[in-house]
Amino acid sequence: MQENYSKLLTYAYNITGSYEDAQDLVQDVIEKYISLDKSEIRNEANFLIKSTINHAINFKNRHSKKIVYGEWLPEPLSFDHAENKLIKEQTARYTLLVLLEKLNAKERAIYILKEAFDYSHQEIAETLDISVDNSRQILSRARKQLQHVKYAPDTANSVDTDILHRYQIALSEGNIFKIEELLIDDIRLSADGGQRIRVIKAVETGKMATASLLAYVQKLFLAGKRFTFQTFNHQPALCFWQGERVYNCHILDIDNRGLIREIYSIVDPEKLKRVY
Repeated sequence: MQENYSKLLTYAYNITGSYEDAQDLVQDVIEKYISLDKSEIRNEANFLIKSTINHAINFKNRHSKKIVYGEWLPEPLSFDHAENKLIKEQTARYTLLVLLEKLNAKERAIYILKEAFDYSHQEIAETLDISVDNSRQILSRARKQLQHVKYAPDTANSVDTDILHRYQIALSEGNIFKIEELLIDDIRLSADGGQRIRVIKAVETGKMATASLLAYVQKLFLAGKRFTFQTFNHQPALCFWQGERVYNCHILDIDNRGLIREIYSIVDPEKLKRVY
């Protein structure tokens, strides 16, 4: 049973975008399995996987509308800590987790089964009780909405790290022009304050407006705070600390020219409680 836990947790997290919810879902599946009559179950692993995926789909359908200050963003996770039981190579990169929110739960599950776990359409059909043709159609529809973002490439590279350092310096100086130099023209900044923290703006777009907002937030809330460079879900991040807890994390999506095309600013303390 225990050897299946990491795989089950990875399925559930990729579908829900929440580590805590994923843990609860997997625990629920395992507890129900323990009490079942297993005489008709031929393959324990397959049964648990199917149960977890369908349980996660049902959960996502029930909780698709999240009321938060700002824009709901997935919970970021680091693979540097032993407490994280996810399978690194099969966990979606952060930008993709954000984009997956555009899909319905079944589209999301099919995409994950195919891209992360290399399921055949026959295996997907058996797992989700749909036809093979339906699996193909749903996957095609999902891929069109995800902008060809890679599933889970290697962790942040040296170019990403260089941009992250330059980003921190430009922010600390409050230098709007230096910040602008690091952004693509149609940069998008999303901020998630959760249910407790009001954010200045949920979404900002465009180089000038985003740089101005970042400089304003730096001056008002982040100046003088200790910072660390980290990697979450295969992407570079800048975290600001207030005492012993993380106050704000900026996760960056960097294009092949070395420019920042997305900034995900997480202020929600519930999503930052596993960051240290």
